[in-house]
Amino acid sequence: MDAIGFKFILFMITALVVIVSSVLMATRKNPIHSALWMIVTFFAMAIIYLLLNAQFIAVAQVMVYAGAIMMLILFVIMMVNMDKGNEEETTKASWSLGKKMAAALLMVILLVELLFGALFYRMTARVGDYPADAVAAAGNAKTVGALLYGQYLFPFEVASILLLIGIVGAVVIAKRNK
Repeated sequence: MDAIGFKFILFMITALVVIVSSVLMATRKNPIHSALWMIVTFFAMAIIYLLLNAQFIAVAQVMVYAGAIMMLILFVIMMVNMDKGNEEETTKASWSLGKKMAAALLMVILLVELLFGALFYRMTARVGDYPADAVAAAGNAKTVGALLYGQYLFPFEVASILLLIGIVGAVVIAKRNK
């Protein structure tokens, strides 16, 4: 078996893991189980990034999402007071037939859009500002770092400040409830 065949088989297996774990994450009633399935999804996505020779993005995926974000989600789940009895009754009562029909219609529309995009997608064969050969020669992390701290420094700093504001807001809300 050649390298391309092995990569294709590994991609198909990993893509199947991503799909199954995503569905399991969205369908679990227990939020802890959903969070664990989300971690599986994040790790499988990191493998797909590795198959695409995006090592920096794969490491960032594992460190940022599977590490930091999931810890925040788990802390929020633990901090929130979940009243099991009232929550189940409220959830069942709030999903009327009209809401179920609207959700089903939205799901069908999104599925049609996804199929339309997959069936009619064409590669344009245009080479971007950073072709794969140039990125491979310079190094993936070096190229991403040069772009992130050069051309996209301002949006990066704005995102950092927004994340900091979100963390401070979560701490203030948690303190206020005590």
